[in-house]
Amino acid sequence: MRTITLAGPAKNALGSSLMQSVHDQVKAASGEPLLLTGDGDAFSAGLNLKEVLNADDDSMRAFHHLLEETIAALYHYPGPTAAAVNGHAIAGGAILALVCDRRIATTNPKARIGLNEVALGLQFPPRLLGMVTDCIPRRHQIEVLLGAGLFGPQDSLRLGLVDAVADDPVAEATAWLKTCGSHPDGAYAAGKAQLRPPIPLTDAQKVHFDTVVLPGWTSESVKTRIGGFFTKK
Repeated sequence: MRTITLAGPAKNALGSSLMQSVHDQVKAASGEPLLLTGDGDAFSAGLNLKEVLNADDDSMRAFHHLLEETIAALYHYPGPTAAAVNGHAIAGGAILALVCDRRIATTNPKARIGLNEVALGLQFPPRLLGMVTDCIPRRHQIEVLLGAGLFGPQDSLRLGLVDAVADDPVAEATAWLKTCGSHPDGAYAAGKAQLRPPIPLTDAQKVHFDTVVLPGWTSESVKTRIGGFFTKK
């Protein structure tokens, strides 16, 4: 079993360097059972908003490409994956947990999990949205995605953002990986590939990303909203 620990400033915020590290580690794991968790008392508080705030269209395009490739590497990973959500998992951090095969959250009632992109005025890139909606029960997608709330562990369990809660999520996730890791590698990989086929982008979706999604992420209105987030803190 391999462990990837999200570690970085601002509660393990996902900046380009951390995403590249996660991407490279997932690729290097080569199908071994994979545990994903966070350093300290957080899983990941989400995207590095300072990097988002300072991005122009070109750097934001590169940022989105790296984000999607990192998420897709986990989503399509052939071996068993488990997220031990040891604290806050917000926005991009929640997505990293969501695309793992098993998600186990801490019982700490102060932990918050959720996708608050809409609350920040942000649209999901089409391919990323496809992976996210595949991992959230259909009946809860309106509440989770459009409500854009942040939920405690028990509500996260109810909404399907996590599969279980535990006092020691790392131990529970490790035990699950041990069980699934004992299955024949080829059978697990084949079954997972059938459950998670590639998500292609249509020409219309590519145009939508270029003309609507990307400019939205670098717009002054979004930057003002993000700047207000830092002012509140």
